[in-house]
This record gives sequence, structure tokens and C-alpha cells, in this order.
Amino acid sequence: MNVALITGGASGIGRAIATALVLRGDTVTVADLDKRGADEVAGRLSGHGTAEAAELDVTDPDAVSALYRDVRERHGRLDLVFNNAGIAVGGRTDELTLDHWNRTLDVNLRGVIHGVHAAYPIMVAQGHGHILNTASLAGLVPAPMMLPYTTTKHAVVGLSLGLRAEAAAAGVRVSAICPGFVDTPLLDNANPDLPPTEAATNAREAALRIQRRLYTAEALARDVLRGIDKNQALIVAPASARAAWRGVRLSPEGAVRVARRGLSRLRP
Repeated sequence: MNVALITGGASGIGRAIATALVLRGDTVTVADLDKRGADEVAGRLSGHGTAEAAELDVTDPDAVSALYRDVRERHGRLDLVFNNAGIAVGGRTDELTLDHWNRTLDVNLRGVIHGVHAAYPIMVAQGHGHILNTASLAGLVPAPMMLPYTTTKHAVVGLSLGLRAEAAAAGVRVSAICPGFVDTPLLDNANPDLPPTEAATNAREAALRIQRRLYTAEALARDVLRGIDKNQALIVAPASARAAWRGVRLSPEGAVRVARRGLSRLRP
């Protein structure tokens, strides 16, 4: 039985992971900016484990540190941390404002940094733990038309791999979760509280053109749990995402050409 904390746990990938963890017997804190949503998820979860809800704004470093310390103090340890909260932002680079960039950096990158900053000292002190940072396939391949998102996800991959090398000596594991397009509300709520763009409005349609069929959050959660058991550095799913990642490693320029062709298919 593990003690786990998941940010962005009220919906999508976070909710699916929380569900899988409770089913297998873990104690899970479902943290989200949407407190009502977190309460609903925690209240519905059932299995061999237990769930509790917490309100959390991952852009507030003091709040993040306070919650992580509180979970550690109440349960005696903190085994698994999923820095999962994120937003989707899309649009042509020439139509994006600095607000698009700054909001994405605040949530998708600084939110992960705040989680790492809070969790890592706890895990070093106890001599074990696993930090899982939600990145994206967009953090491994050329992903145009959503450069703020792409930039943050590449940064999360780099942060995770660098910390993984550093943390191993302390008994702490670090992984990045890199899914392809997943069927979650993220695709229906792109550019939240930001100026809309055509790419954001048509995010789900564009995702379906690229991937044909969206991966379910529940299937991804199963992949994540397997990745934890195997201590994978990068948890890349589904198979189509792994194929795309392999293509980038074989030929970066070829991957850029594929991305250009993909853009032409997205144009009306």
C-alpha cells in the first residue's frame, strides 16, 4: 500500500490514475484547483484503498509545499507523487499573446517545478519515493500549432530525466509520463481563460485527424502503473506514440517533415 498525491486529479488522466491506485489499495490525495470536482472524485472512488480531496493551485508554491508536507505528516510517508495538473494551449505562433505563453509556463512547467521542489526533499529524507511528472508526446516530437504547450512538455521531460540521474543515489525514482492524444476534457477546454484561437476551438477534431482514435485515460492509467512497476524513465503510450517517438530518434528532420505534412491536413 502506497501513499500517493495527484495534482489535477479531478478529471482526465489524474482521475483515471487515482481510480487505479485506489482499486489496488493505495491511499490517494486527489488535489485540484476545482475543489468540488476533487470532492466528487474522492467520494466516488472505492476499492481496497482510500481517497481524500484537497484544493490546490499548483501555481502557488507555498500551497503546494504545505499540502505535500501535510500528506507526509498525516500518513507518515509520501511514496508516489504525480505532478499532473496542466492546461492545453493552441494556436498559430503569430496569433498567440504573451498571456498564452505565461499562463502555460505557470501551470505546465512551474506547477511541476513546485511539485518537485516540495516532494523531492521529503523523499530524500525518507530514502524512497517515486515522482511522476506528466509531460506529453508533444515533449518528445515536433508539435506545431501549440508551441507554449510543446515548450513546457519538452522542459518537463528534460527536468525529469535530469532529476532521475541525480535522485537515484538517494533512492528516489523519477519518471515522465508522455501520452499521445488522450480522450479527456483537456481537448474540449483548450486555452482556458485565454483568447481563443482556431486551433484551440478545433483541438479535438485536430487530434482525431492526427491519431484517428483517441486513447482512453483508463488505458493510460494501466500503462502508468506498469511503468511504475518497471521504473521506466519515460512512460510513452499508446503504441502509435511510441512509434512517433522512435521516428524522431531515427530522423529528427524526417519528423519535422512529417509534422509539416500533418499541418497541411489540418488546413481546411
